[in-house]
Amino acid sequence: MTSIDDKQCAGTRPSARDRALVPILIAVCTIVAVVSSVGAPLIPTVAQTYGVSFTAAQWSLTIAMLTGAVTVPVLGRLGDGPQRRPVVIGALAVVLLGCVFAAIPGNFAMLIVGRGLQGIGLGLMPLAMAVARDHLGAQRARACVAALSVTAVAGIGLGYPLTGVIAHFWGFHACFVVAALATTIVLIGAIFVVPGSGHLERHPLDVVGALSLGAGLTALLLAISLGGQWGWTSLPLFACAVLGAVIIALWARHELGCDHPIVQLRLLRNRSVLTADVTGLLAGIGMFVMSSTVIRFVQTPTDTGYGLGRSAMIAGLVLVPFSLASVAANTLLPTTSRWLPRNLIMPIGALAFVAALVLLFFGRSDLLIVFVVMGIAGLGVGFTFAAMPAFIVSAVPAHETGSALGVNQVTRTVGGAVGSALSATVLAAYTLPGQVYPTDGGYSTIILVGVGLWLSTALLALTLSYARRRTVRLREELIDESVESAATGGFVYDIDSHRDTGARNGV
Repeated sequence: MTSIDDKQCAGTRPSARDRALVPILIAVCTIVAVVSSVGAPLIPTVAQTYGVSFTAAQWSLTIAMLTGAVTVPVLGRLGDGPQRRPVVIGALAVVLLGCVFAAIPGNFAMLIVGRGLQGIGLGLMPLAMAVARDHLGAQRARACVAALSVTAVAGIGLGYPLTGVIAHFWGFHACFVVAALATTIVLIGAIFVVPGSGHLERHPLDVVGALSLGAGLTALLLAISLGGQWGWTSLPLFACAVLGAVIIALWARHELGCDHPIVQLRLLRNRSVLTADVTGLLAGIGMFVMSSTVIRFVQTPTDTGYGLGRSAMIAGLVLVPFSLASVAANTLLPTTSRWLPRNLIMPIGALAFVAALVLLFFGRSDLLIVFVVMGIAGLGVGFTFAAMPAFIVSAVPAHETGSALGVNQVTRTVGGAVGSALSATVLAAYTLPGQVYPTDGGYSTIILVGVGLWLSTALLALTLSYARRRTVRLREELIDESVESAATGGFVYDIDSHRDTGARNGV
């Protein structure tokens, strides 16, 4: 396999297809993030159009996160083999089909099915990162992976305002028409540009693992999202929670004993990978708790005594600072790394999000302050997610990159699904019988929940940084031993071999 940078070093000018690879990968991640987030600003509109509750309408966002959580590891595993290119193209085609389903005015069930199909595209993000690592030089690959990680966040911020503007002028079904057209363009580009991966070994797909993961997550999310409706001490909630926990436990046991698991849980023995994944889970929950909450708050009528009473278009525009700031954070990351220790970037990003939530808690009655809040939150998410892939990529062997990034994307996507359901559940708990909108106390509570999540994320990010420094020190000690051994004519330690073995064994 020859990377694009290898061609440049050899004096061979990269082809137009090679030059288009990075833009296409960014376009794939952007369109997937935009399409998956289209449902958020439309939740009040969906509830009104189909005559369903806000909790039910929230599933137009949650279902995309749920199907994404299941398909991310499936596509990640398929992408670790020679069929990566057809997997990318096929997943984009499924996303396009989901856009078509959601664009057809029909019933609420058809919308949910379409949104579920769109969520499958979330599995394309780790695949795009794996393509970058395989077909770009080391330096460009690191920069591209960081950009793709932030693109996923920025795309969500971009999807909200686009959705709001389109829905305001042409109705919310038009959002999915535009999404279908954009997905078609990206699909055509991917067909011509995404390279093959015939050099990789083929592995069987763990169908049992995929199905059990989906069943377990579905049961747990039903317990979270319908707890207020069923009652927190009801038998259906208890049954769903226990069933989900048992299935997930059996799934984990199956994965650890499987030769080719759908999720490489063995990678979690590596403390850097484990901490990064738990950090991603908490950050995903915290991000979607805030974004879905702000979207609903801005559209809440003023006659409730606290709402801002703005349209879906304004609610979508509130996310513009979030998107721009997250992209700016990725651009500023190299400069910031020269002024601050790299191990502090992720914790600082998490604390910036905490600051945004505190400001939202005290100043949410002013729309301008809400815009400022989302800008600060965008910086926090941008720094946190841009730094995360580098820790994972440096901690695992090259042939496990797709799986490791896939596991991280699973945790972030599961976090998004849990965050979306959690926001709806808390606000439903503060909605009085016979009322449509929750009390102001519901928003205060969900903001405090977000503060707790992001403080936990900051603490875990510090733990991740500490584990990473230990790994670096170990590597430096091995280098010193190798140099000393070579100078005395002794055995020279194979550092790269130790790194791969250590990553598998949790060093």
